[in-house]
Amino acid sequence: MFALSLSTFRERWQLFIGAIVTVLLGVALVQSSLLVLLAATSHAEAIVLVAMTLGIAAFLAIFIVSSTFAFTIAQRRRDLALLRLVGGSRGQLRRLLLSEAFLLGLIGTALGVPTGLVTMRVQSWLLTDLGFVPSPFPVAWHDWILAVSAGIGIGVSQLGVLAASRRGSRVRPLEALRDNGNAARVMTGARWFFGLLFLGGAIALAIVSQSVNVDGAIPTAINVSLCGAVALSALSPLVVPLVGRLFGGVFGRTTLGGLAHANLRDGVRRSASTAAPLLVLVALVLGMAGALSTLSAAGHRELAEDVRGDLVVNAPVTQPVPGVASASTEYLLPVTVTTGSGEDEDHDNSDALAVNEADYQQAHRIAPVSGSLADLHGMTVAAAGASLGDTMRLSVGGQDLRPRVVAVLPDSVNGAPSLLLPREIVPPAALGPARTIVRVQPGADPAAVAAALPQPVSTVDEWVAASATEQDSTNSGIMTVLMGLAGLYALIAVINAVVIAAAERKAEFAAARVTGLRRRQVVWMALLESWVVVAVGLLLGAVAAAGTVAGIASAVGLVSVPWGMVGVVTAGSFLVVGVTSVWTSLSATRPAPVTLIGARE
Repeated sequence: MFALSLSTFRERWQLFIGAIVTVLLGVALVQSSLLVLLAATSHAEAIVLVAMTLGIAAFLAIFIVSSTFAFTIAQRRRDLALLRLVGGSRGQLRRLLLSEAFLLGLIGTALGVPTGLVTMRVQSWLLTDLGFVPSPFPVAWHDWILAVSAGIGIGVSQLGVLAASRRGSRVRPLEALRDNGNAARVMTGARWFFGLLFLGGAIALAIVSQSVNVDGAIPTAINVSLCGAVALSALSPLVVPLVGRLFGGVFGRTTLGGLAHANLRDGVRRSASTAAPLLVLVALVLGMAGALSTLSAAGHRELAEDVRGDLVVNAPVTQPVPGVASASTEYLLPVTVTTGSGEDEDHDNSDALAVNEADYQQAHRIAPVSGSLADLHGMTVAAAGASLGDTMRLSVGGQDLRPRVVAVLPDSVNGAPSLLLPREIVPPAALGPARTIVRVQPGADPAAVAAALPQPVSTVDEWVAASATEQDSTNSGIMTVLMGLAGLYALIAVINAVVIAAAERKAEFAAARVTGLRRRQVVWMALLESWVVVAVGLLLGAVAAAGTVAGIASAVGLVSVPWGMVGVVTAGSFLVVGVTSVWTSLSATRPAPVTLIGARE
């Protein structure tokens, strides 16, 4: 069977090259993310980002590789039927397909390991350039990663082809050759099962994300997109005919539109398989962009509602200034929080503000969840996520402090420090950058007051806008780290699916040409079909992404749609798939149609 697999690979290399590329990129992305994660153990933000990237990369590798293999086997149904007709058993067909998957996984792993080294450098550069880790940021190589990469490449290939090989081996030869009956049935029992299972999981996660705090809502809501993408990908054959019928109602009266509509109606499996990677790409990109945009808008609103003042000074105000009603100077300082004991002891780096409680309450509106900031004197602390009356273990400026929690702060979405300390217990050397929120006396001239204050001075509105811009920049960095390489992987999978779909349509295109269509018309017909498939992928991907945005929105109380990203993804999808469709259609229609019509596969 292995020799037959090699022969099949040489003959049908167009189908297998795409599978090799998907395995290669999956191995490279997972290997790189794992090595970078091990190197970032002392950087909390980088750990969270790379861990999420690793999870997304693993999901994409499993989903795209399995869907690619399933599509490839579906495209070879006639080959499998011929093998059955000449005496091949179901077991032999399954061994053939598993042998092919092993060969492709082996090649993909061999190419993916060195590609992973390049990917690792790109990820390290991204984390360094965006400020999540210091420069230089060395990433060590571990020999055992070779076994992990082999397990990913070969293991995912074998698992990806397992279900498809079982389905392919059960095809009845005559039904497959006539392309009717069970062989033409697209919505199989497995599709219904996994589609409904993951749809239920997406709905459950969306409900759970509404009852957890902001920190828990973010990962929960992102998983809504992943489950929703799998569910809608499995159920997409139900949507393709509906969109095709709508397309037929609009363009069906024209010759090319009618042919494209008929091809969509008869090629539901092909259209659904082509839309699957695009669906995942749209769900992840728009879901992530919508979540970050919503969080950014919520942070902007929270900051604007919290600060009660007129001017912000990027320096301490220690002397009385005419026209100033109140001034709250707040010092930012790094703090190490210790939890647990013995082997379970953990140290987390955090940010805190050293404040004067009376001045702070004059400058801020948001009140504690429990306790009172009026008690913030002596060895005390106000903290988010703590319990009133607990004693915390802090390290500030090299000194160990044991303050008692006198106020519990609400969870913040604007990146505000989660600890407030009385300024008198903080060592002077530990005080970091200072800002002062100033309230101007009624009737005083704000411009004159600003001129008398230490410079630079900005209005509260200007400061809030600058903070929002900084948060948007941080969110863009997070988006780049999470979806940069993973999005590129999914985009390549989209192109690969279009190429595989067109590779087996040479005879179909030739038949259209001998009936009177010109080559240009055939290419235009294929382009119309591909754009309908893009519409299906965008529609279902947007539905999956909406689950993520809804989960975040329920936690923060507002929705912000990133219309710019929506436009880029929509236009880019139509452009990339359209260009790929035209290129593959031109390649498929290059031979004379008579030579393809007369050939028998």
